[in-house]
Amino acid sequence: MKNRARLTALMAVCLATALPAAAQTYPERPVKLVVPYAPGGSADITARLVSDEWGKALGQSIVIENKAGAGGNVGVDSVAKSKADGYTIGLQTVSLAINPGLFPRMPYDTLKDLEPIGMVASSQHVLVVNPQLPASNVKELIALAKAQPGKLNYGSAGNGSTFHMSAELFKAVAGTEIVHVPYRGGGPALNDTIAGMVNMSFPVLSAARGMVESGRLRALGVTGPQRSPLLPNVPTIAEAGLPDYNFETWFMVFAPAGTPKAVIDKLNASLNQALGSPALKERMVREGFDPIPSTPAQAERRLAKEMPVWSKLIKDKGITTE
Repeated sequence: MKNRARLTALMAVCLATALPAAAQTYPERPVKLVVPYAPGGSADITARLVSDEWGKALGQSIVIENKAGAGGNVGVDSVAKSKADGYTIGLQTVSLAINPGLFPRMPYDTLKDLEPIGMVASSQHVLVVNPQLPASNVKELIALAKAQPGKLNYGSAGNGSTFHMSAELFKAVAGTEIVHVPYRGGGPALNDTIAGMVNMSFPVLSAARGMVESGRLRALGVTGPQRSPLLPNVPTIAEAGLPDYNFETWFMVFAPAGTPKAVIDKLNASLNQALGSPALKERMVREGFDPIPSTPAQAERRLAKEMPVWSKLIKDKGITTE
């Protein structure tokens, strides 16, 4: 019995020391970064912007794998169910906080099955209208919508998209009723806004910039807390007449729950080092992204704080994925 007890104690010590040793040599091979959307979207662009510089800081290449489906849930779930060794991680948008309130059945528990590594960046959307709409600013648009409840409409990239959620938040804060017209992607929604098939849209700023500058769309306000250098003459929606409004799409990287803390810390430190690179910062700003380095704890707090906010909005507005 004594020998068995000694053996059990020895095994426990070995297990306790194995993880730190593995973390010290991590990473010994390339790291897979799962993007839960098709190539070309904002999450994919963000991942590809940071992966090279992050890989250099980490000491291993970061290989991107696109795994789309169910508003990002398919790709995120694949990370949640991966081995918790730091070799499979994911990048998701603010939909990480939105989806638990949007989907009746989630394949993973966001706060229990995922381990935040850190924030990456944020990007703004912009409220654009067809130039023929008789509203030259946010206040005029709100007045027009209130004078004609349910007459105005907006196009989105689809149910549950950030286009959709930024518009629903606008409606909730402004107290207006504007009809949602979902499209299969942001491009068709923007094209129909230009054509006058829908009155307005809330696209990602970088996607709408050229159309605004050419006069095909009129920008009434950017959705974030400060003006964007890409459209410096366009006010924020808050300063244009809706002070309680603020919406940003953020991007967070995460690992499966149970990933050793030393591995999470190494991933976070190398990510923040990459985000501090002047060359990377310049590229990101040019593409419409603002780097936002953070600690894992800060990222986790942001996620936990925003989840109930979006859940309440979704319930109050009766928003569904259908």
